[in-house]
Amino acid sequence: MRQNIRRALAALSCAVLLGTHGIAAAAKGNYIYDAADGVASPATEDDKKWAPTAAAVSEAALSVGGKSAVLMEQETGTVLFEKNSHEKLAIASVTKIMTLLLVAEAIDGGIIKLDETVTASATAASMGGSQIWLEQGEQMTVDELLKAATIVSANDACAALAEHLCGSIDSFVARMNERAAQLGMKDTKFLDCSGLSDDAYSSAHDVALMARELMRHTLIQKYTTVWMDTLRDGKSQLVNTNKLVRHYTGTTGLKTGTTQKAGHCLCATATRNGISFVAVILGCATTDERFGGARAMLDYGFAHYALYAPVPDAAQLHPVAVRHGTAATVTVKADAAQPLLLAKGQERQVVPSVELSEELEAPVEAGQVIGTWRLSLDNKVVAEIPLRAEQSVGKMGLFCAFGRLFGALIR
Repeated sequence: MRQNIRRALAALSCAVLLGTHGIAAAAKGNYIYDAADGVASPATEDDKKWAPTAAAVSEAALSVGGKSAVLMEQETGTVLFEKNSHEKLAIASVTKIMTLLLVAEAIDGGIIKLDETVTASATAASMGGSQIWLEQGEQMTVDELLKAATIVSANDACAALAEHLCGSIDSFVARMNERAAQLGMKDTKFLDCSGLSDDAYSSAHDVALMARELMRHTLIQKYTTVWMDTLRDGKSQLVNTNKLVRHYTGTTGLKTGTTQKAGHCLCATATRNGISFVAVILGCATTDERFGGARAMLDYGFAHYALYAPVPDAAQLHPVAVRHGTAATVTVKADAAQPLLLAKGQERQVVPSVELSEELEAPVEAGQVIGTWRLSLDNKVVAEIPLRAEQSVGKMGLFCAFGRLFGALIR
């Protein structure tokens, strides 16, 4: 009875939310790793409008192997390099990025908790490929299963999380595809929660979109940045399938994938000096090719681009006069400006300008737009930031007007 209630609640939670591969791991209690692997919303309209201040590099200028690749700046969603980025390909365990995204959204949304206990079903226990060898009826927390899914790409852990969240794997996969559509992933079709199916597909561009969305949930880095960990009171060791976690400075994730059809795949994320990138490479012939390609793209991004956080000159935001108001002037504040992605050195070429009302008629509401702060680069406007009244100013009444006139006369 309790199990039926649990399944019903899981199915309901999935409805609320609607708003892979590898060589088998060693048995429980032994060294667990993925031998085959060896070791991120579409851009918003504002993103699309202001992001392309940094030019993308040509395929010829950056040599990257594999069948498909893309380099995306994480904050703005700007694509800086692409190679067959919309080609539909098998992505193996890179699929798990979407599984992790749905789980992370459920946690951050308060639908499930990290310390919740999950009981492995017969389905979860029977998953093939890389796994932690869950037994039917074995219990682990959401936290432990996330650790297994992220660090060693455990298919059984993904299945257990999917059933816990949505009641069944089929319902969870339906949600995966719905979320993909919401993110603008037009090249993608998921058929399972782990990437075992060779008939599922995605593209480097779509993988970057979902990776970018996942990395908004900082919780996930608790798992994606770990090189080694354990489960079952230290009896089961975990080693991350992503070599970059250990060997590339600033790595924040994210997910490897390998099957015979997909080849060697990788979605890598990294942050240095306040800028983050998502590098995706699919269909590589060797594991070294995927890690080398990802490093090359990340190196290029860090070497050539920076985020510029513009701050207006306070002297330009002078108080504005208010006619017939209870106060003579109103102070001005600028909305927070979205960072601009620029080629390094371009920040010195950004030209700011302010368009501000000379005088306002009372009443004035706090937050009322009274001007615009513009940023231009190479004679092109790259950002427009609203300027707003910092406080309200009421309309002067007759009594107040006489009082002000009398005050002026007796000075």
